[in-house]
Amino acid sequence: MRQTTTELVIATPGQGLHEITRQITRWVSAQGMNTGLLTVFCRHTSASLCIQENAAPEVRDDVVRWLGRMAPESTAYAHDDEGPDDMPAHLKSILTGVSLSIPVMGGRPALGTWQGIYLCEHRRAPHRRSIALHLLGD
Repeated sequence: MRQTTTELVIATPGQGLHEITRQITRWVSAQGMNTGLLTVFCRHTSASLCIQENAAPEVRDDVVRWLGRMAPESTAYAHDDEGPDDMPAHLKSILTGVSLSIPVMGGRPALGTWQGIYLCEHRRAPHRRSIALHLLGD
């Protein structure tokens, strides 16, 4: 059994679901492990992760709009240190989560045909987000 880690830095252009499947799959493949468990962890409180359909771009748009309804910008929040999209970003991160566990089979993440791994940027402004990867396997 081996384990390895790395960190990806992803530049986001602003709010939205940004697919990072290719970067993650490339790194997993380069580790030379056939089977294992991949943990993907977002090191932020105003961004998150999800696995979602990667075929129809409308899905991403619908998810962003739904999250906006669940945690709208409002002057009712006490926490607004970084602007009106700050507290809603924290709430959206709670809804979607910051960690994923993905089996590795055949040297690749065992995603379904239409599944992609997304960094969910909940802030309007561009950011640089750190994603920690941990692979345990052989």
